[in-house]
Amino acid sequence: MALRKIVLQGNECLTRVCRPVTEFNPHLHELLDDMEETLRDANGAGLPAPQVGVLRRVCVVLDEETDEMIELINPEIIATGGEQTGLEGCLSIPGKYALVSRPERVRVRAVDRSGEPFETEGEGLTARAFCHEIEHLDGHLFVEHIDHFLSDEELDEYLKNQEREEQDKEREEKKEQA
Repeated sequence: MALRKIVLQGNECLTRVCRPVTEFNPHLHELLDDMEETLRDANGAGLPAPQVGVLRRVCVVLDEETDEMIELINPEIIATGGEQTGLEGCLSIPGKYALVSRPERVRVRAVDRSGEPFETEGEGLTARAFCHEIEHLDGHLFVEHIDHFLSDEELDEYLKNQEREEQDKEREEKKEQA
């Protein structure tokens, strides 16, 4: 396994449509292993192949519930439900964040590293990452969904509000258990 360089906004890899994977071989396995290591090193939620300069329909997403890596090859979103609006960033646009609306639940059909088809579902951050990473495979960036990046002050206020909401939720759960 090796860390791969994450390409930055402006690199043409990020605006091109990726080709489907047709060969399930050691080269693909190496790419997946490298992408997982790169994602963990960057502390991200997901990483598509074009962000490491490879124009193939491959991405990895960290499942927020289990902390396990989900490998998606030739993925397609087959169902969505609900809506969430939350903070989103991109490893190719470091230090920039915005509020983006995405589905709360997303079901994806893909194949695994052996070419076997499967379906998986995610909620919350995992659903957000599925949408974000699969859009990359079609040459799109999250900035297409926003009207502005959050300023440092807006970001700080958003994070403080999120922390307050989480604390309130924990207090409510403790009251219900008592």
